[in-house]
Amino acid sequence: MGIVPFPQSQEEAFPAFFDAVPVVRMRDPLAAFLGTGHGGVITYRYADAVRLAGHSCPTVAGAWLMLVEGLGWLYDRQVPERGAIAVHMRGGRAEGATGVIAAVATLLTGAAPETGFYGIGPGGRFGRRGLLIFDAPIAGTIGLRRRDTGAGVIVDIDTGAVPHDPRMDALMPKAVSGRADAGELERFGTLWQDRVRRMLIEHADDPKLIHVYDWPEP
Repeated sequence: MGIVPFPQSQEEAFPAFFDAVPVVRMRDPLAAFLGTGHGGVITYRYADAVRLAGHSCPTVAGAWLMLVEGLGWLYDRQVPERGAIAVHMRGGRAEGATGVIAAVATLLTGAAPETGFYGIGPGGRFGRRGLLIFDAPIAGTIGLRRRDTGAGVIVDIDTGAVPHDPRMDALMPKAVSGRADAGELERFGTLWQDRVRRMLIEHADDPKLIHVYDWPEP
């Protein structure tokens, strides 16, 4: 069965602010080895995380910002190396939004649990298996550690620094319970994404939202 393209009217139309969100450029040696793009450099955009999660929300936005800040801390002005970073999650696999945040971390860093890519040849060259660790004894949401230098960073988030619109107080219960009409549902979605926009655009560099700490080797 062939792939049938969507009619023009049904193509995805993300909010315009997605295009203004900071992008992440990663250099993936495996991609270079297999001829996937010049030098293995891949650019990831917030829309890629949204496609992965299936939605845009403060959790997905927060995960994106934490990874942007954490990778920037570890690599400064260099392009981070995908597959060369261990990701430590404070939460357990089934705890709250840990899985969503971990999925975004895997998208950008390549780090995977025991189900990840083993690698190529003896010794598992380019392997990513076992680089995503849950229930980590860290003081933040995510810990990132470079496998080459050992440098590490802890990243945490306080979504309360960007509160929801007060109008959501009345809309949220109706939307969640299924009692909202079409107009209310549209306003709910608009206000929901406006909070995401404020996080990703207006507060992208806000230290009250994203907290970054050095993580020395033990």
